[in-house]
Amino acid sequence: MSTLQIVLLVVAVAAFFWAWQKGHLRRLGGYVDETKVELRKCTWPTRDELKSSTLVVVVSISIVSILTVATDFFISRLVLLLNNL
Repeated sequence: MSTLQIVLLVVAVAAFFWAWQKGHLRRLGGYVDETKVELRKCTWPTRDELKSSTLVVVVSISIVSILTVATDFFISRLVLLLNNL
């Protein structure tokens, strides 16, 4: 082990024990447990709902992308035209 690795290991161990002593690890465990309980209450989409939602997102992104490219093209042509006057 290099000196840097040893120093990082010592810092990590010290941070772990500090967090443990202050009760941060217990609170983190409580947070994880509460998150699990809340996730059990969620209603998850079916495969068909997920497919249709994904299709809507892909189509929407495609339309916005095409409009952005078209707007950029026309604005750049307008700027070139105005610069040539």
